[in-house]
Amino acid sequence: MQKYIHRFVEGELTECLAQFPCTAILGPRQCGKTSLAHAISCDRKSVYLDLERPADVRRLQEPEFFFDEHKSHLICLDEIQRIPDLFPVLRGWIDRNRNARFLLLGSASRDLIKQSSESLAGRIAYLELTPFLNREVCGEGISEKALWMRGGFPDSLLAQSDEASIRWRNSFVQSFLERDIPALGFNIPARTLERVWSMCAHYHGQTLNASALGKSLGTSHTSVRKYVELLSQTFMLRILPSFDANLKKRLVKAPKIYLRDSGILHSLLGIDDFSALLGHPLYGASWEGFALEQVLVRFPFWKQGFFRTSDGTEMDLVLEKGGRRIGFEFKASPAPTLTRGFWSSFEALGLDQAFVVAPVESGYPLKNNVRVIAVDELDGVAG
Repeated sequence: MQKYIHRFVEGELTECLAQFPCTAILGPRQCGKTSLAHAISCDRKSVYLDLERPADVRRLQEPEFFFDEHKSHLICLDEIQRIPDLFPVLRGWIDRNRNARFLLLGSASRDLIKQSSESLAGRIAYLELTPFLNREVCGEGISEKALWMRGGFPDSLLAQSDEASIRWRNSFVQSFLERDIPALGFNIPARTLERVWSMCAHYHGQTLNASALGKSLGTSHTSVRKYVELLSQTFMLRILPSFDANLKKRLVKAPKIYLRDSGILHSLLGIDDFSALLGHPLYGASWEGFALEQVLVRFPFWKQGFFRTSDGTEMDLVLEKGGRRIGFEFKASPAPTLTRGFWSSFEALGLDQAFVVAPVESGYPLKNNVRVIAVDELDGVAG
């Protein structure tokens, strides 16, 4: 039996449970939401229902009776997106029982679960749980290279062998396409969405050209955008917007797309080991996406985007909040070098600081306010 690995969101989750009647943990399937819910509720009275199990769904045929019976418990409802009609019931019951506590787990974004935002406004806090991050597993004897190669899904990362990890990821992809998407109410052929997902893997780290993707797939650009948005809303893709810097330059406006988990990216690209990754054309893009996810989770409320002008001046990631603006460049080299475009971007954007995230053992300065850092040094950046 695998031991439980603590998640850094636990502290914030505890605070939200104390403050709000309802707390929702959203994230991709199999990322550890259920394990987190069991861990956080082990020292309190709680009741757990898995809404994928018909027996548990039957217990909610009269939900208010069930809630009344367990009003002194933390009530955990897993895969809440499967019964969206519960949200209006929750709203009324919570308004009559403000001391009640609900923990909702979902595998779709709150925009996709529209009823929650419409029915529980002011009563619910949202937290996102990602697959494992480097900060969570670095003390567990798991190397950064293993996390990058296998991705952060627990069953993939903690598998007994590389072959078992690959097998799990391939099974996850098929289950997601054939079961999870239809369960959300979307009538999209699994083969069609798989082709879109695979094409997105080949465009990982590049700007989205829906027309070119549609032409390659034999479908319209509007359909491609719909499929890409669906993959984003189910936490499989990240759509990174262009950073609006209000400069007198022609900016690239199309967003960039990334697969959010590096292990799933490697499976869709047919990359089975690190040697194959080293020789693959998307080696650098793979590191960029991996490091990008490690950065963004530490800056949850910052304006974010990439910066690129028509003349090639670019910065991989720009973050802004409260008058502070910082930039990130991602280089898959232990001795990264920077182009003229990086320095031009630094000046044009008026950055306070910039960081080059690379697979180095420890960071070092390049110039005033520009520093090369390792992934495990990002907490110091976020402050």
